[in-house]
Amino acid sequence: MANSPTFIIMGAMKCATTTLHEQLSEQPGVFMTSLKEPNFFSDDENYAAGIKAYWNLFDVAGPTDICGESSTHYTKLPTYPHTLTRLRRHLPHIKLVYVMRHPLDRLVSQYVHEWTQRTVSGSLSDAIKRYPRLHQYSLYSMQLRPYLEAFGPETVLPVFLERVQLNPAAELARIGRFIGYTQPTVWHEETGHRHASRDRLRKNPWRDALVHTPILHELRRRLVPKSVRTQVRGLWQMKQRPELSEGDRTWLQTRLDPDMATLGHWLELELSCQNFATAVTEHTPEWSPNAVPRLVAAE
Repeated sequence: MANSPTFIIMGAMKCATTTLHEQLSEQPGVFMTSLKEPNFFSDDENYAAGIKAYWNLFDVAGPTDICGESSTHYTKLPTYPHTLTRLRRHLPHIKLVYVMRHPLDRLVSQYVHEWTQRTVSGSLSDAIKRYPRLHQYSLYSMQLRPYLEAFGPETVLPVFLERVQLNPAAELARIGRFIGYTQPTVWHEETGHRHASRDRLRKNPWRDALVHTPILHELRRRLVPKSVRTQVRGLWQMKQRPELSEGDRTWLQTRLDPDMATLGHWLELELSCQNFATAVTEHTPEWSPNAVPRLVAAE
């Protein structure tokens, strides 16, 4: 193939991977797929299309472009168990960027997203018990371990959303150095995250068909006052971002803190849900050469 990716932003879900994807696409000489989340190596139906379909995503990249893509499904164990095997087969020398944020904040954002998609139901308190994936995707060391062992820690860059928010230009430059970008990176303030979960409408096939059909869309715009359209839209929105109760936070922390401690050990940090934001912003995240798992050398 003429072009193939040399790096992938592999997650985690709801950690501003879309923002980083868009910021990287703004850099001259960096090509990011127009399909932001191909999820090719994770989703069975996508992988069944054949590897040529994946290479085609990079057809329009320039001959000297650094190519990348972003797929948060790649770090969604145990939902997608075959991702790593497929990646090693087709991209054995890939570089991987893994973005993390406070595990409880990430979980709540995932709940809001899945609520709009109708893949979860009930209250947040009910959902965390019914849908284990809500906290499993926040088990960062569990998600990372297979990649560190298979590819080696030097090929996996840990990034924290809290650091990106504090100093976006510096974190983008750090990612640029990791992927081999030799030009200065520029953070574009106008390139923001335009898909905040709180602004999403809950899916409804009948409403969506009415809203997006061109003729009906134009009639609605002309005949229905904007104030009425806004009021109706509000019926389909989550009015307020849900918050975890103290009991739910405690229940989750008992499941997340052991994983946080492992991640902290790899990064030479004391890490827990309680001190997460402070710990990750005070130290540049780097793998400890003596602590990080390295069971299988990259091929």
